[in-house]
Amino acid sequence: MTEARPTVVLLYQRVSLPWIFEGAARAGVDVVLVPRPDEEVRADRLPPAVVEVLPLDVEGDPAGALDALRKRHEARPFHGVATLYDPLVPFVAEAAELLGLPGIGRDTALGAQDKRVMRERLSAAALNVPRFARVDGPDPEPGLAAAGDLDFPVVVKPAHGFSSLGVTRADTPEALRGTVAEVRRVCAAKLGVADAALVVEEYLDGPEFAVESLVSGGRVRILSIGYKGEPEGPYFEESVYRAPAVLPAAVRDAVVREVTAAHAALGIADGPTHTELRLRGGTKPYLLEMGARIGGSGVSHYVASHVSGVDLAAEALRIAVGGAPAGGYGEGLAEPVGAAANYIVPCGGHGRISAVHGLDALRDDPRVDHVVQMLFPGDEVRPYPDFTGYPAFVISRHGSTAEAEEFHALLERAIRIDYAEEATA
Repeated sequence: MTEARPTVVLLYQRVSLPWIFEGAARAGVDVVLVPRPDEEVRADRLPPAVVEVLPLDVEGDPAGALDALRKRHEARPFHGVATLYDPLVPFVAEAAELLGLPGIGRDTALGAQDKRVMRERLSAAALNVPRFARVDGPDPEPGLAAAGDLDFPVVVKPAHGFSSLGVTRADTPEALRGTVAEVRRVCAAKLGVADAALVVEEYLDGPEFAVESLVSGGRVRILSIGYKGEPEGPYFEESVYRAPAVLPAAVRDAVVREVTAAHAALGIADGPTHTELRLRGGTKPYLLEMGARIGGSGVSHYVASHVSGVDLAAEALRIAVGGAPAGGYGEGLAEPVGAAANYIVPCGGHGRISAVHGLDALRDDPRVDHVVQMLFPGDEVRPYPDFTGYPAFVISRHGSTAEAEEFHALLERAIRIDYAEEATA
């Protein structure tokens, strides 16, 4: 006997970020929440649509977590499995296959999560890929030798990394060896992976963009293209996200073609995707990554929904439980109906935070819908290339992208993080 309403198991979603839970309520989908191990979820303060909390140590004991999901499904069947947490995309695909539920499949998930495989598959499809080398296994020498033939500067990044973790620019072949060792040290400390697999790829000049898409039956609907700044390194800390991006028509069309073709190359036929790319020379799109998930723990839903009018969170969950998007969307780029932005407060240093200035005044600003603070006084911020997390998001709606840009310029002056002075001996 199945449950009366469609039910999705949602893994590792923070309850402080509301969009996916609100989307589930709008879609009429119940949520069984597998919480993040570092977050306490109170039974009397569950987000919308959450009907059950199922604690599982997915990263520490994936086999045990799979077995627990199997037993839960046998006792009370659910209809789908989903995550917005990029490291768990392959686990979700494996769980869906094991239980006979909708999903993208393990092989597709591998291409959407392993940057080495992704670049190989995009290259095989004749899409734009920077020249790259793999650094695999405990001995980095073969990979370093292959990387020596690339044009410098290059960027070193974990093959299974997320956000800005470990992403570092190396300007010379002489600097590359130390950069590889440092990125592997960060991966060992942060991901618990010794001798982590890395990608070394040629640095791409030009601005960076994020593309939010919804795919159903292989039909790719691009909801928004957003500007992400022009980070030059060495550590590529994110700072802004404004959509819709202002682009010449020919460049915008090239982005749409490249992103649409990348879905086919990677085999992503159903669900949401979050793509990050650079415009080399300001005109030619090169994919940096494509995640088979809603990006930014749900922030991408906020941006895409306000720009396109499409309820990305609700539609993604309908697909996750085996349904079809209620909107019946076609292909190509949606016509913008508004503008939205996320100001990603930069760390601006490292050490122990003593004060965060400027956020409280924004909570009553009519342009701001959410101030999401993740780091607080007393928290320790580790220096890059380690990635502690973002101090805060300031998420807002605007009449135009130009207004969002003016607002972000104001925030750059208004928000400041102070760090305690280190005691001297």
